[in-house]
Amino acid sequence: MSMRDLDECVLIIESDSAAATLIRASLVVARDGPFSVDRVANLREGMEWLSKRGAKAILLNLFLSDSQGIETFNKLYAISNGIPILIMSAPEQEEQAKLAILGGAQDYLLTGFIDAHSLSRAIRNVMARQLVEEELYLEKERAQVTLNSIGDAVISTDISGTVTYLNVVAERMTGWTQAEAVGQPFTTVFRIVDGITRETLRNPMDRAIKENKPVGLTIDSVLIRRDGYEAAIEDSAAPIRDRGGRVTGAVIVFHDVSEARSMLLKMAHLAQHDFLTDLPNRLLLNDRLMQTIAMARRTRKQLAVLFMDLDRFKTINDSLGHLVGDKLLQSVAHRLTACVRGSDTVSRQGGDEFIVLLADVENANAAGHSATKILTALAENHCIAEHDLNVTLSIGISIFPDDGEDAETLLKNADAAMYHAKENGRNNYQFFKQEMNERAVERQSLEGSLRQALARQEFVLHYQPKVNLKTGAITGAEALIRWKHPVRGLLYPKQFVPIAEETGLIVSIGQWVLREACRQAKAWQDDGHRPIPVAVNISAVEFRREQLLAEIKDILRDTGLEPRYLEIELTESVLVHDIASTMTALLALKVLGVQLAIDDFGTGYSSLSYLRQFPIDTLKIDQSFVHDIAAERTDVAIVSAVIGLGNSLKLRVIAEGVETGKQLAFLQTEHCEEGQGFYFSHPVDANAFVKLLGKDNTDYTVN
Repeated sequence: MSMRDLDECVLIIESDSAAATLIRASLVVARDGPFSVDRVANLREGMEWLSKRGAKAILLNLFLSDSQGIETFNKLYAISNGIPILIMSAPEQEEQAKLAILGGAQDYLLTGFIDAHSLSRAIRNVMARQLVEEELYLEKERAQVTLNSIGDAVISTDISGTVTYLNVVAERMTGWTQAEAVGQPFTTVFRIVDGITRETLRNPMDRAIKENKPVGLTIDSVLIRRDGYEAAIEDSAAPIRDRGGRVTGAVIVFHDVSEARSMLLKMAHLAQHDFLTDLPNRLLLNDRLMQTIAMARRTRKQLAVLFMDLDRFKTINDSLGHLVGDKLLQSVAHRLTACVRGSDTVSRQGGDEFIVLLADVENANAAGHSATKILTALAENHCIAEHDLNVTLSIGISIFPDDGEDAETLLKNADAAMYHAKENGRNNYQFFKQEMNERAVERQSLEGSLRQALARQEFVLHYQPKVNLKTGAITGAEALIRWKHPVRGLLYPKQFVPIAEETGLIVSIGQWVLREACRQAKAWQDDGHRPIPVAVNISAVEFRREQLLAEIKDILRDTGLEPRYLEIELTESVLVHDIASTMTALLALKVLGVQLAIDDFGTGYSSLSYLRQFPIDTLKIDQSFVHDIAAERTDVAIVSAVIGLGNSLKLRVIAEGVETGKQLAFLQTEHCEEGQGFYFSHPVDANAFVKLLGKDNTDYTVN
């Protein structure tokens, strides 16, 4: 038998030889044929035939010499291996033929109405139907294998919200097997609540069907598994449409974000709290202070800011060591917290500076009473590592609204009053007085000089190398601005950049920095040095300007520097200000070809969700975390987490502030790619940096 014969083979199972001969003759000459036809006389022979050979279709008479009725079909169907079966039935046996249809037969033909054309057409139809069903089955199998291979959970429903499918991940996350879930209402299988309010959330599948568009899950969605276990989830639901565009159901794709959300909350807490004392840090204090001012303004009440500094703390820290000093700071934090109400805020600003925000005071005397209470509590000895330590405070107090109507002014004036307390013998408190504003006058003088600095060409860039921690090679440079003040000498960014940002001068200064950094990078290349990227930090004010992209294009064109050799560094607080506009700006910069880095990562509103969306190339671990990784378990955990996060997202990770061999060794162990800090080099001018580029890599000890 040829391959075509096998492909077109029709098996007739008919005990009546005359009837079988007529059927064979019809099929051999059929217009839709011809077919290759074989005939057996009874069920036993038919079953033997099928066990040895194949067929494309079977014509079966239910009433044979060795088997009668529906049992004939059932026995044959059980071994037919999916071959389509057509029943040949006399009119009086039609009910048996219908039962066979219900059991899986493709069709039935009444023997009194069979002709060559109708018979061959019926066979062609069942063959075509079988081919389509096989293709749909394979497609379905491929889809199911794919869905079971992905890491996300998938559930689909029909238009009424009844579950039609779960993949294996969805089975594991919901606690329902597919066999149990199919046919159940979606809300029975997929139970979600708000993780904060615990209220049942609206059915996302219902929303997708009614709105006829993809919808995202509500933030803080929590899935309650069948056994009561809870998992934070995120993702989206979408409608399913048929070929005509009609909605026939919905599908939801989701995944467990419990660990990521837990890390996010932990990092958010760390970003807003002091790592040593766990008190609110400067960022959180500013937020609370602004809220408290707004409340006081509405209720016409007063608040007080107490700015305090430990007297002669440096002596204790230097003589007894940092560990004792840190324990003392923790003891001070504990006593300060015990002295105030729950509605007040105690914050550590860094070093030995603390701020207390008294949210509601009747008058200045009440703030003085709190300051006296604090001085008394702190005067008692602190027993630290078998040392009885005595520490005192100098406290400056400013009152809202008399001493300022905004957070910055209140903090500035309390700071000025604190210095006055130190000048008056320490261990006392002083209220702010207007004559303490000499520092404000000094600031005005600095601002005036700053406005002329660009025109007088008083700015200069220094460059600090970024180093590969495996090879020691210089991989890039960060451009850092310095101000050669004609009277004060060399000033660093923290001494004038805040003023520049407040006055708007940061825009013109930032343009100069970008242009000069690009010019210098291209000049190094033109002098024959190996091309390396130069990084420039962009402030929030600069980044939010619509003209930034055009200005960067102009600078790159004018200087001739390829975009890939410019890296823009942005802080987290800049990125999360306006997600939509931030994404647009970042994508435009990415299309231009420049590199993008998150500077000081971990100190702002760290968000894994945004990190995954933004087209970032590099994470820079803030130097505050790197500084104490040899001693602080918290910092070790943070640095390890950030490195692991960056590596998993295929991002470059650069540790800032590397100053010791121990820090370097830890970073190498954690597979941090690059480092930057005094261990390798201080920031140096362009000429000195050229010498660094010319050095052999072994000059940087990285093993």
